[in-house]
Amino acid sequence: EEELALAATRHATSKIAELSDLSGILSFGFRGEALPSIASVSRFRITSRTADAENASFLDILNGKVLEQGPAALAAGTRIEVRDLFASVPARLKFLKSEATETKRCVEHFCNLALSRLDVGFKLRLGDRAAHDYPAGQTLQTRLASMWPPAIAEGLGAVSYASDGYGAAGVAGAPQKAQGRADRMLFFVNGRPVRDKVLLRAVREAYKGRLLSREYPQCVLFLTLPPDDLDVNVHPAKTEVRFRDESRVFAVTRKAVMSALDTAFTPKTVPAPDLRTHERSERVKFPSLSDYNAPPRLEDFSDGPPEPRDLPPMREPVAFRAYDRKPPEYVAAPLPPLEPPEPSHIPASPVAPPSPPLREAPESEPPRPQPTAPAAGPGYDYLGQVADAYLVLRLGGDKLVLLDQHAVHERVLHSAMTAAGSRGDSRPLGIPLELTLHPAEQAALETLYDELGKVGFRLENPRPEILSVSGIPPNLTTGQAKDYLQAALSGQAKTLDDLWAMLSCKAAVKAGDPLTPDEALSLIEAWRRTPNRDYCPHGRPVLAVFGPRDLEKLFKRK
Repeated sequence: EEELALAATRHATSKIAELSDLSGILSFGFRGEALPSIASVSRFRITSRTADAENASFLDILNGKVLEQGPAALAAGTRIEVRDLFASVPARLKFLKSEATETKRCVEHFCNLALSRLDVGFKLRLGDRAAHDYPAGQTLQTRLASMWPPAIAEGLGAVSYASDGYGAAGVAGAPQKAQGRADRMLFFVNGRPVRDKVLLRAVREAYKGRLLSREYPQCVLFLTLPPDDLDVNVHPAKTEVRFRDESRVFAVTRKAVMSALDTAFTPKTVPAPDLRTHERSERVKFPSLSDYNAPPRLEDFSDGPPEPRDLPPMREPVAFRAYDRKPPEYVAAPLPPLEPPEPSHIPASPVAPPSPPLREAPESEPPRPQPTAPAAGPGYDYLGQVADAYLVLRLGGDKLVLLDQHAVHERVLHSAMTAAGSRGDSRPLGIPLELTLHPAEQAALETLYDELGKVGFRLENPRPEILSVSGIPPNLTTGQAKDYLQAALSGQAKTLDDLWAMLSCKAAVKAGDPLTPDEALSLIEAWRRTPNRDYCPHGRPVLAVFGPRDLEKLFKRK
C-alpha cells in the first residue's frame, strides 16, 4: 500500500541496487518511467495486494494528479487500468491510428507476451468478445496454433541447439510456406521479445538457397545466453538488445535453424536408380560419386545417343488456348526479335557434347525415331525441351538460350492479369465450395475480401469462420482455387499484386509437364510480347544465355 504512490512517481522505481546489477538484468515488468508516463496522459487506476496483506489498495490518477486512494477488493497480485488515453493531449491523440490498427498492435504485443511465458495463463477481451484465452502450461505449438492459420502452424519444425552456454530453441517454418513479410519472425532473448537484425540475418542465412530474395520464413526462436553477454538498455521500450559477441550469436542461431531444416524438411527418399542396362551387358551398374565427377570418355558415345523416351501426349492447358487464338490484347505491336541480356556468370553445369550420327540398327532392334528439324520462330530456332522443364533455343545462330517454362508462363499470365485490370471474371461453381476458417484466416479475409473479388472469386461469409465460394477464376481448377485461397488467407499475400503473382503461379505449367513443339512455340511467342519478361513475378530469372565466348570459357578454350 505504501509503495503505490511511489510507483507512479517519476525517477522512483529503479531496480538497480549496485553497479553489478547493470550487467546481469533478469527482471521484466514496467520500465521505471512507464507508470508515471502513462498516468500523466490518461485516467489511471492501479490496484495491488501482496500475498500476506489483509486487504488490497488502489490509487486513482487523472492526467498525473492523484484523485483518490484507499482499500479495495482483489486477490493477490496487481491490476492496472488505463482509460481515455491522450484525451487531455490532443496533439498526441491525433497521431493515433484507427481503432482497428491500434487494436491489431495491442493483439500482436499480447501474443508476444503469451509466447514468452508458456507457464502463465493469458486472456484478452476485445469489447464483449473473448479474443484469446491461453491456459497456463501449453506447449509452444499449441499456442501458435491459436495465433497462426493451420497451413502455417501445422508445418513447423522443432529447433533445438546448444553450445557452450549459448542455446537456441523454438520452431521454424517450411520453406514453401514463406511469405512476403517478416511479421511472423519472432525472437526472444533470455525470455524478452526483441527485434534484432543479427538474428534476422542468421535465420535468412540458414534458409539460403531455399527461399527467394523477397521471401521470409516463419519462426519463433528463443535464444539463451549469459546475462553479462547481453545489454538490454539500448532502447527505451527494451525491444532492442546488444550482444557482446554478435558473431557467436549469429553462428549459434544459424546452426540451430539449419539443423532443424535438414531434419524436418529434407526428403527422406531418393530417386530410384535407372535400371536400364547397356545393350552389351545384362549387369546393372549403379552410379557412384566418382562416376558423376569423372569427365566423359570417348567410348561413352560410341554406340550413339540413348533411346529417346516415349512422352505421353500432354493435355492442353486452358491457358494455351488464348495463345493459339490471338496475342494478348495489351500488345499494340510486335516487339523486335528476342535479344536477352548476356549472363553475368557462367553456370556450373556443363553442356553435353553433341552425339555422333546414328548407326543403322540391326534387324533385330526396333527402328529408332529420327530427330526432327528444329521448329523455327522469328529470329530463333526451338531445339526442344530438357527434363520437361527447360526450353532450348538457338538464337541468331550463335547463342544458346535456356528458358524455364514455368517462370515463362508465370510472367505471361501475370502480365495479362495486370493489363486486364480488375475485371473480376469468374467461373461459377455448380456446388459452392465451403471452407472452415481459422480466426487468423478470418481476419485476413476481411482485409483481402475486395481484392479476392477482383481476381475472380465470388465469396460469402455467412457467419464468422465459414467461407462459401460460389465462383472462382476461370483459369483455375476447383482444387487449385482452394489451395490458392488457403495460401492467400494464411498470410502469403498482402496486396492485389501478390494475389496476381500467386494466381499466375498456380495456373502456369509446371516443371515436369511435357510440351509439344507447337505448345512451346506458342508459349515462347506470348512471352516475347510480354513486358518485363526477364524475371518471373517472384523475382526468379526466366532465361540463361550462352554466347560463343561463354561456351569457350565453359570448355576452357580461353
